[in-house]
Amino acid sequence: MIRLVGVEIGGTKQQVAVGTAQGEILDRRTVRLGDKTSARDILMWLEDNIREIMDRWEIGGIGVGFGGPLELGRGRVLCSLQVPGWMDFRLKEWFEERFGVPSVIVNDTVLGGIGELVLGSGAGSSRFFYTNIGTGIGGGLYLDGRYYDGSGFGAGYLGNTWVPDWRDSRPGAMTRLELICSGKSIEKRLNTPGYAAGGSCLEPGKGWVSCADLAQGARAGDLFCCQELDRVARTFSLGLANVLAIAAPDRIAVGGGVAKMGDELFSRIRRYTEEYAFVADAGHYGIVESRLMDDAVLAGGLLTAANPGLAEWG
Repeated sequence: MIRLVGVEIGGTKQQVAVGTAQGEILDRRTVRLGDKTSARDILMWLEDNIREIMDRWEIGGIGVGFGGPLELGRGRVLCSLQVPGWMDFRLKEWFEERFGVPSVIVNDTVLGGIGELVLGSGAGSSRFFYTNIGTGIGGGLYLDGRYYDGSGFGAGYLGNTWVPDWRDSRPGAMTRLELICSGKSIEKRLNTPGYAAGGSCLEPGKGWVSCADLAQGARAGDLFCCQELDRVARTFSLGLANVLAIAAPDRIAVGGGVAKMGDELFSRIRRYTEEYAFVADAGHYGIVESRLMDDAVLAGGLLTAANPGLAEWG
């Protein structure tokens, strides 16, 4: 029986799965290659693992989610904001030359959104927006079941919208949303000496401080943790309110590692988005957690390998 391969090329985590055209994952391989990872390291790992999969299974196609902007029609990577070596890389050509099967290259968040739309928390939505909070922050808008790709180079890049920078004392200072709210940015702040308030459970000297530690501290009522999570949620909610004002999705799903904070994060995001949203959007949308979480990109890859039209507009 012919199977398909789903691939996630992230800023931190790399995954490969074999599965069905319905998005069912039968087997997977996951690795975190570390902060010094290059495109070459990732490609070597992918080639080794996909060849092993192809030795065991008959593969009919590959769906790839890449963590960065790309030209969808040609499968050409523009760059990666996290990993060096991807500039102007012909990723579709690389996959098809190496493995000899049709390959579809899509932004990783967009592929995760396809997984959620078909199999997860987006099911039944006609105007669906998916975003993930991980090493970076992405986004994708799906209208009547189809991804809106703008001019062919992607659309919905939520993490690259601009928000007030509360870290900067200069009047009117601005920054990109993902430099405030991504997991990488949150943990960078939390591990900066002197950032956590004295007396907080996150004071330095207790090892690496993670986003999970921040959520745990907030649940325990730690004042600094509650304030920091508030700052993150307020900034993220500004981005969501802007998405609502421009595109009016009826459902917004949030995935990625930071979303695993659960209600400590989502209760704040819902509250602040409601506060910032335009009056025309009030009562016409919902904000939900990703149902697929770590499986979203892989499931989307399997679905898109079987039906490339899911990632095409028009």
